[in-house]
Amino acid sequence: MPKSTVHRLLGPLLLWRLRHINDRVYLILVSVLVGTAAGLAAVILKGSVHTAQEWLYEWIPEQNRVFALFLYPILGIGLTVLFTRYFLDGQLSRGIAPIIYNIARQGSIVPRSKMYSQFFTSFLTVTFGGSAGLEAPISVTGSALGSNVGRLLRVGRRERRLLTGCGAAAGVAAIFNSPIAGVLFAVEVILSELSAPFFIPLLISSATATVISKAFYVGQPFVLITTTWPVEAIPLYLTLGVFTALLSVYMIRVYFLADKFFTTWPGAFRKVVAGGLLLGGLVFFFPPLYGEGYNIVQLLLSGQPERLVDGSIFAVYRDENVWTLLLVAGASMLLKVFATTITIGAGGNGGMFGSSLFAGALMGFIVARLINMSGLYPISEVHFVVLGMAGVLAGVIHAPLTGIFLIAEITGGYALFVPLMVVTSSSYLITKYYEPYSVYTRKLVQRGVVMHADRDRGILAQLNLLAFVQRDFVAVHPDDTLGELVDAFRHASRNLFPVLDDDTQLLGIVSLDKVRDALFDDAHYDTTRVRDLMSPPPAVVNVDDSMLDTLHQLEEHDAWALPVVRKGKYVGFILKTTILAAYRRQLLKEVD
Repeated sequence: MPKSTVHRLLGPLLLWRLRHINDRVYLILVSVLVGTAAGLAAVILKGSVHTAQEWLYEWIPEQNRVFALFLYPILGIGLTVLFTRYFLDGQLSRGIAPIIYNIARQGSIVPRSKMYSQFFTSFLTVTFGGSAGLEAPISVTGSALGSNVGRLLRVGRRERRLLTGCGAAAGVAAIFNSPIAGVLFAVEVILSELSAPFFIPLLISSATATVISKAFYVGQPFVLITTTWPVEAIPLYLTLGVFTALLSVYMIRVYFLADKFFTTWPGAFRKVVAGGLLLGGLVFFFPPLYGEGYNIVQLLLSGQPERLVDGSIFAVYRDENVWTLLLVAGASMLLKVFATTITIGAGGNGGMFGSSLFAGALMGFIVARLINMSGLYPISEVHFVVLGMAGVLAGVIHAPLTGIFLIAEITGGYALFVPLMVVTSSSYLITKYYEPYSVYTRKLVQRGVVMHADRDRGILAQLNLLAFVQRDFVAVHPDDTLGELVDAFRHASRNLFPVLDDDTQLLGIVSLDKVRDALFDDAHYDTTRVRDLMSPPPAVVNVDDSMLDTLHQLEEHDAWALPVVRKGKYVGFILKTTILAAYRRQLLKEVD
């Protein structure tokens, strides 16, 4: 149905709303709608993936399953690439980072295609064994639903931003049956800054999605019943926090190195074949890497870690040497980030959220088993499994509160609150020291899109430099005479002139203040050329530079304007007054 038709049909309803329902109540009602939609999307995606995986697994005879697990990932990634090419015009923004970008730079307007693109592509990828989590695609789907419901119902800019967060919170809440963790995820990762009154819609949206999940008996993937923890184990919890921090730093760095590698690798189907075969090889040797890996976490929590080697070439050594088990667990833990980046880089869709939980669970198990083998102090391995999950999640996505409450809610392990706080806080602080930005925000910070540490920088980061470039500067050619330059001065409103060659490459600038004396030397009007009068600009701004860096350049060189180029070709000038005026306008929007 055309957008105009929808608005025409909704017009009377919206008018009735303005007369009878105040804005606060209306926002709560819309948050319920967003929570319902995002919750249903999460339940359907999670349930359909698990059902399809079981069908695929049972469809293959047992003697051929090893080879099926080798080939399934390349099939899933290939189908995802085909879907992206023919149904999405080749455009599929993966992960949480694009949503943060939409909020920071595009007024929380999330493309409508994300309401279904993430759903279908992640289904194809993970169903066939792509080694990534469904949490990021579900969060993106929920955010898109929230944003577009807000646009359809014509809410304000701030309210649309909130509804975008409501969708993300509802998605996480529905996956895990964890309403508080859903809210904290939205606050820590998606929204970053939120006023207290806006917590109510977030809570309601998250709670609504949890009710939807409960109604369909989906969610609560892990169960852990515990009532106590030993105070004497605090030093061991701190030790686990250090190890989860090191693992978090490792995962963040490997993720971006692999992402850079796949970004520069040409050929979409070449990536599918090479990446799919490589992922299939990893799964062949280490079956725990197949899919999300939550079945492995459940085995650890149920006290069956020896089953980690089931279906692998190491299975024959399971009962002979405990080090074989630790080798498989350690290799699976370290290779999970490779498997995830290969899955995504080759064309699949998924996220690091679930991979962080998987790797953290294995880290907790390994540390606990080694401590117990040493005879230092008898500890509960399942406790360390859930604590490891919280520690790595807090480190990788830089969200310690999300890590604490998510693990407490999904495992029922509220009795472990103090150990959870010890592990997550130490992991987060150490990880942040070595990696100041999370796996979601590092690229955005490098591009100047977000800057959470400083409010002023954050506001500047929301401004798109290209939108404020002034293009009314008269350009001159280096072969122009002084007389032609004087004539240009007479018809110009600016006292700066970019000097361009025939290909519009910027060669220099001519400033009225610096050549004023030459203008009165009419004896040389025909002999003096612009190239004799031009000078290099104090600095040159690239269209991809952040507004913050541009302002620094202007301040450093005490300039009121700098030329802007794209690959050396002149675009226009950026003015300090324009930046400061845009900053003031953006600040007023933030205060509203």
